[in-house]
Amino acid sequence: MRKKGILTMGKSPKEVEEKLNRVLTSWSTHADKKSFGGMTLAEFKAAVAPSQQHRTRINELNEELNEETIARDHADEVTVNLIRQVVAGVLADPTEGPDSATYEGMGYTRDSERKSGLTRKHKEPDKK
Repeated sequence: MRKKGILTMGKSPKEVEEKLNRVLTSWSTHADKKSFGGMTLAEFKAAVAPSQQHRTRINELNEELNEETIARDHADEVTVNLIRQVVAGVLADPTEGPDSATYEGMGYTRDSERKSGLTRKHKEPDKK
């Protein structure tokens, strides 16, 4: 973008990274021996290195996050099966069962609290 003859950069990190890569590529391809803005190409690369290092670290952390998310999902599959097994055990236990406080405490509705679900809706007569 140009504004009053001054080059302005987008504010998003992606736009900054794209612009940095274009500047580095063009400078190293066409004028690697020249200095611009009071810096050589090597000095510029050293000055922008922290920005690139942070981007690299963010990418590494995102990859670690993805790997942990996948590992958690696999572990959750086992957990869900174990939960089902425990709940089935509570239901089958003669001193607990489907009407127990233990069953309700696990987030289920006790049989004595369960409604039949059958409802008959009354039609209102058409008013004309």
